[in-house]
Amino acid sequence: MTDRAMNFDDLQLETMLFARHVVPVRRSGSEQQLRLERSGYTLLLRIRAEQLMSIPELSEALGLDVSTLNRQTAALQKSGHLERVPDPAGGIARKFRVTAAGLADLEADRQARAAGLQRLLSTWSKADIDQFAGHLRRFNSDLESIDGRPWPRD
Repeated sequence: MTDRAMNFDDLQLETMLFARHVVPVRRSGSEQQLRLERSGYTLLLRIRAEQLMSIPELSEALGLDVSTLNRQTAALQKSGHLERVPDPAGGIARKFRVTAAGLADLEADRQARAAGLQRLLSTWSKADIDQFAGHLRRFNSDLESIDGRPWPRD
């Protein structure tokens, strides 16, 4: 096996493990609990980034089936995180908007996830964290480019 093949074999294992672990946030104790499931968190982040989105727009943006999105958005509406509003452009499809409660829980979870990463990386230097974040952003941007579904970033 060449060095290049070895590196890609190691990389595939590490990316699988990274996806499995997601973000280390304790599920018990005095630390803040996550308020949203991972799929709800992702959906709310995307809708917040775009301000308003319909089911077809979400399907295109996230590469998810309409039936899956119908279930997820219904649950987020029931929990008070999303509301349906008329399309301001006059389109037939109604759009989703993140509610004030949804924004509050999204921010609480963002802070909890960031705190989990901060605990995990407490022994890393700022330069190491910056380098890792830069490589991860490049990795995700390349995936999004290939997939044709870029994530809106600041």
